[in-house]
Amino acid sequence: MRIYKALLRLYPSSFREEYGEELLRIFEQDRRKISSFPALLIFWIREFLDVLYNAGRVHWDILLKDLIFCRRTIIRTPGFAATAILVTALGIGANTAVFSVVNHVLIRPLPYKDSERIVRIWEKQPNYSRLEVSPPNYRDWQRQARSFESMAAYNNMVSLNLVGNGLAPERVEGAALTAGVLPLLGIRPLLGRLFTQDEDRYGAPGTVLLSYGLWKSRFGGDPRAVGKQLRFDDENFSIIGVLPANVFFPNRENQFWIPLRISPSNYEERDNYYLKVIAKLKPEVTIDQARSEMAAIAQQLEREYPKEDAKTGATVEMLRDGVPEQARMLLIALLGASVCVLLIACTNLANLFLVRAMGRQKELAVRTALGAGRQRLIRQLLTESLVFAVLGGVFGVAMAHGSLPLLTRLIPETLPIGQPTVLDVRVLVFASILLILTAVLSGVIPSLRTFSNMDVSGLHEGSRSGVGGRRERLRSALVFGEIAASVVLLIASGLLIRALWRVQAIDPGFKTENVLTMQTPLAMPKYQNTMARIDFYTRVLDPIRSLPGVHSAAYISFLPMVMRGGIWPIDSVDGIISRPGESLTASLRYITPGFFDTLRIPLRQGRDVSESDTGDAQPVAVVSESFVHRYWPNENPIGRRFTFAFNDRTIVGVVADIRVRGLERSSEPQVYLPYRQVPDGAIIFYAPRALVIRSSSDTVITLNSVRKIIQKVDPEMPVSDVLSLRDVVDSETTARRTQIRVIIAFASLSLLLAGIGLHGLLAFAVSQRTTEIGLRLALGARTKDILRVVLQRGLQVAALGTFFGLLIAYVAGRFLQAVLAGVRPSDPLTLTLACALALFTTISGCLAPALRAMRIDPATAIRTE
Repeated sequence: MRIYKALLRLYPSSFREEYGEELLRIFEQDRRKISSFPALLIFWIREFLDVLYNAGRVHWDILLKDLIFCRRTIIRTPGFAATAILVTALGIGANTAVFSVVNHVLIRPLPYKDSERIVRIWEKQPNYSRLEVSPPNYRDWQRQARSFESMAAYNNMVSLNLVGNGLAPERVEGAALTAGVLPLLGIRPLLGRLFTQDEDRYGAPGTVLLSYGLWKSRFGGDPRAVGKQLRFDDENFSIIGVLPANVFFPNRENQFWIPLRISPSNYEERDNYYLKVIAKLKPEVTIDQARSEMAAIAQQLEREYPKEDAKTGATVEMLRDGVPEQARMLLIALLGASVCVLLIACTNLANLFLVRAMGRQKELAVRTALGAGRQRLIRQLLTESLVFAVLGGVFGVAMAHGSLPLLTRLIPETLPIGQPTVLDVRVLVFASILLILTAVLSGVIPSLRTFSNMDVSGLHEGSRSGVGGRRERLRSALVFGEIAASVVLLIASGLLIRALWRVQAIDPGFKTENVLTMQTPLAMPKYQNTMARIDFYTRVLDPIRSLPGVHSAAYISFLPMVMRGGIWPIDSVDGIISRPGESLTASLRYITPGFFDTLRIPLRQGRDVSESDTGDAQPVAVVSESFVHRYWPNENPIGRRFTFAFNDRTIVGVVADIRVRGLERSSEPQVYLPYRQVPDGAIIFYAPRALVIRSSSDTVITLNSVRKIIQKVDPEMPVSDVLSLRDVVDSETTARRTQIRVIIAFASLSLLLAGIGLHGLLAFAVSQRTTEIGLRLALGARTKDILRVVLQRGLQVAALGTFFGLLIAYVAGRFLQAVLAGVRPSDPLTLTLACALALFTTISGCLAPALRAMRIDPATAIRTE
């Protein structure tokens, strides 16, 4: 009998109260008629299924009635319904959008087989915690390491000119892979096959794998593309396969993959760092064990090659951990901001439902007096809040989907993942959990508070029952939380804005105004010889410099901040060879004459490179001030010599430092070499390819003229990455600006909701105290006293919320200190402005209720009572 009583709890309580005893009586009668065990077992199964089915039907009938009633409520109060749905949508939409990106970058496993066992392996030196790997070290690691199932290498800085097929030349980004990379990642081709070990051999015929996008754009998705030829630069490649659309390794920009062929000479250069290495751990090996083994192998190589591998170690990290620390912190900060918005939305909803429940107290009291149970009424109110939450959740997910293109800019380009989506199962589950929590938080509290003191007094005309101090304190606490969260977001956004201003105020070392940049990548081996490149530069630069409005033009290997590499070791300075373990490096750039003038980089001493600095002349260099300060402080550097890029070079000029590695990272000393002194077939990667033009004429006209000049010189030369130099520098702060826009939106929204919440609190308080205020005015109270009481109430709540918001914001600022670019979490200007905005919001929220209280007519108020 106790078991059956427990089963009856599946029915609603109202149903049990009405039919429970009868069901128990019928059950007991039927049970007495059974004597055998098989019949008893069948009886219990039948009863269990019967209760389960009928309880579900009863719950469904009640739900339908509640939904019909909810529909009538929405039609009767459309303003309330629209407000509740909008507030819910804002809270759920903000969190769903941010979580989509956070899940995509930090939580979701990478889309590769056994991704939890895939690692990156780097070299490390005293000045570099992560450094690309030299070919001989990579070869030795492969031979000696036992912690990995496989190890492979790639180079993701491969850009080639795609020409032929009757189409315009196009610059495409790709990667060079050893044959083991794609099998290690568990990637299979959509069409064709993957690379073989034989295709890794130096001098093997060219083969290529196409991305899904390039296959569609060039061949229209024709399966017969496999086996055809594509011409990259001056070499033909056979298409051996097409990879699926969801392959983004090493990054999202890859359009093709070719075999990585390491020349025999590269296997002799242990200081030539350009390989990136991945490996898969054996199932029984932990990452700590792999780190210990790689550290031991690095120590062994250092003993075998004391000069080349001096103080060179190895470090192992999970492939997932490739997210830069700044990007990780920005995403976590955004997630925290979205949670604040959700909490504010929930408190506003709770306030809305609380006020609405209080306004319906007479209705609920009547229904209670007519026999409606408390649980039945609470269930109905919860159903209403759930309906509003579901509708708001649907709109919120749609808003999240629409905002993803903006948030996607926060994803580092180096991560081998695609675009995030709100249709991910984990994201939809997260949104559903938010929806349920929102419904419960905004519906349970008002429902329980409404029924805490439900009695017949709710039927009295003009009754103020249910407007006691506890309910006022609850609503005040909710508004207090809103204001505190708003202040936190205001201060966080203020600190990030101050940090952005500080970063943007950093002098890059050159003038960005009126400078147009573009890439003209040189096809190899067509431009492998220096004279061929000199002829190209001359035939392009001379007519460009003659264009109307063009002041100067020049070529450089890599634009500042665009190419972060270009680091080259310094072998000796003034004949003194660097000691083992010393990391003497400089940023290497080849330039044409006029580059410093084009970017307005000040020439401090000596001269610029010139056309007379040919391959037959003495190798020369122009160096930066930091180079001089490091090696010859307080001395004249002109005429000094150092060994760099395969030659003993003489310094002929000194220029100001520029920010080569970005606005927020320190840059190595810079060395600029004449473009005519690039040896034939050597250092091809550093051959000038970036064109910079300073012009006062219309950018579009200049660009069109430049394109015609380049096409006339070389019809197969693509012009790519056309940007103003201002845009190049601004791209350094793109992620910061995106995050600031999102947080400002969150802060503005939270401040608006907090103001609305404060207005609602005071408006409700005034409406409930109309009779009291009327009596005070009738007894001689002045209107300014009434104004003072109302404003004082609002200011007290706001002051308390602001105080706690300041404390929480300071802690959050300490957490964000790594991305604040030197701005202190206690920045006085930010704190002052945040408090001022909170005060303005408070006054705005208090003003209408206060004026309403002042305009109360005493006689009308008393007659109402």
